[in-house]
Amino acid sequence: MPIVIAPLVDHARHKELVIDWLWRAFGNGAGRGFYAAIVGSSLRREGLPITFIALDGDRPVGTVGLWRCDLLSRQDLTPWLAALYVDTDYRGQGLGRRLQAFVRDFSRRAGFANLYLYATFTGYYERHGWEPIGVGVEYPDMPVHIYQSRADAR
Repeated sequence: MPIVIAPLVDHARHKELVIDWLWRAFGNGAGRGFYAAIVGSSLRREGLPITFIALDGDRPVGTVGLWRCDLLSRQDLTPWLAALYVDTDYRGQGLGRRLQAFVRDFSRRAGFANLYLYATFTGYYERHGWEPIGVGVEYPDMPVHIYQSRADAR
């Protein structure tokens, strides 16, 4: 059975797992409640913010969000590909690339020309067509790399 990517709201029974994934992967001192609020506010089929889930049959294997803003110091940029997470058993199989392509396509259909993201590392997103556009600051004072992609990029 092929992996399917869909809005998390259509598979809300997996919401708690997605919250745990995000909290463990990106927590950096923020409590689980913070990630529960993010996921809770992004349970929708259109508009922003929205969270998507990748499913292998009924097994959740990844997630990604499309948010208005993911970096408080750069609220002038929107929308953001955010919270890309792939289950450890599915890493190295192209699922991260598929999740990025899905969000690009969704963004293009929603009328956005560009997408943004930030990362604390380099190398991965460049291989997937993202262009570095500068350095930003994540709260409270951590430098991060900001990337841009055309929504119609493949």
